[in-house]
Amino acid sequence: MDQALNSFITVDASEALAQAESADREIAAGNHTVFTGIPMALKDLLCTKGIKTTCGSKILDNFVPQYDATVVEKLRRSHAVVIGKTNMDEFAMGSSTENSAYFPTRNPWHVDYVPGGSSGGSAAAVAAQFCSVALGSDTGGSIRQPASHCGVVGLKPTYGRVSRYGLVSYASSLDQIGPIARTVEDAALVMNLIAGHDSKDSTSAPEPVPDFTSGLADFKKNGLKGMTVGIPREYLEIPGIDPDVRNVFDNVRALLESLGLTSGPCPCPIPTMWWRPTISSPRVRPVPTWPGLTGLNTDSGRRATTIF
Repeated sequence: MDQALNSFITVDASEALAQAESADREIAAGNHTVFTGIPMALKDLLCTKGIKTTCGSKILDNFVPQYDATVVEKLRRSHAVVIGKTNMDEFAMGSSTENSAYFPTRNPWHVDYVPGGSSGGSAAAVAAQFCSVALGSDTGGSIRQPASHCGVVGLKPTYGRVSRYGLVSYASSLDQIGPIARTVEDAALVMNLIAGHDSKDSTSAPEPVPDFTSGLADFKKNGLKGMTVGIPREYLEIPGIDPDVRNVFDNVRALLESLGLTSGPCPCPIPTMWWRPTISSPRVRPVPTWPGLTGLNTDSGRRATTIF
């Protein structure tokens, strides 16, 4: 079934069946959790003991970790069934899952389109109903963007909320592991499982884990009534925005408003880039300048903040 989409790099059928049999025993014994027996997939940069982890690169084609990432340990303890490792842009450096060293992944809704990236394999697998939930990683959009492309739910948790231990990093100060699911409730249930402090990750937050599904109670009762969303007008007025994209956005906003949502402007200025390489300071990088920000918009401020 996956031959048309290429959402998986590795499928371990024998291990998945063994996990499913174990889940059956747990259910029969009354020891099941929310995720017992639920098929799940993992982006192929999460370490899995005994299962190849490639990061979408032939460089790691024979890399088999000796340990599980913390989030994988939690899935195993809940007796979820991990069916395989999903395709991704090589080392997460891409946004279309066309840059895997193995093969490009296709969008389940239209195979001529991309699924987004770099967690495109996870998003495609969930959208195609190969699994109920998948885990991805997000540095600058790599969960949220492919979830949008594939019509599923993607969440990048707050930094530190989920342990990064066992994640092959792209940018350690930005990376987060998060869920891709078909519903908001499923994503919240995954967060209940994977969130929490981890002594193996010094950047994980030592904060109690709330019940992420508790916020859905009002929605189930009242729908969108009483909710407000901000509209960043600046991003809708960018020259060259695709008319189809703008029309879809406007149509969805109108639909949500008809269901009781209130929307309003939310100023979000787009930075302009300042660039001035000089012989005396060759390692100069562009710095965003914001309307109303004065300190960095002076020559001395720019020089002080643009040198690596």
